Amino acid sequence: MIAYLITKTAHLVFVIAWMASVFYLPRILVNLAEAGDSPEVKARLVLMGRRLYRFGHVMFGLAFVFGLVLWLYFHVTGGWLHAKLLLVVLILVHYIVAGRWLKGVDAGHALPSSRALRWFNELPVLLLVAVIWMVLAKPF
Repeated sequence: MIAYLITKTAHLVFVIAWMASVFYLPRILVNLAEAGDSPEVKARLVLMGRRLYRFGHVMFGLAFVFGLVLWLYFHVTGGWLHAKLLLVVLILVHYIVAGRWLKGVDAGHALPSSRALRWFNELPVLLLVAVIWMVLAKPF
């Protein structure tokens, strides 16, 4: 039982760290869209974004590994898990899109408007609420 709790704790810690990246990377994009023509500000924001994106990938990888252990070794299963994983994939796609936009800025491409990026920033919150509900309620 103690190994299960340690594994689940590690999974949650790395999920929380990844979600911090998921929430903050679009905010960096908003700041980039509003930075104007200041090359120093843009360079700093792109650097912060690249570091955050890399950090988020590492945190996702660790959360994924501990999630696999929970599934394969501790046999955490159920229909709710499939729904949760689908929602997690959607959050991951959101994160990858944000990373692509960041790489595009580095290559000189334009970003969507800051207003569109603000809406984009809210999507993972809704998905995370659904993930938490799936995990706690296990509706099916």
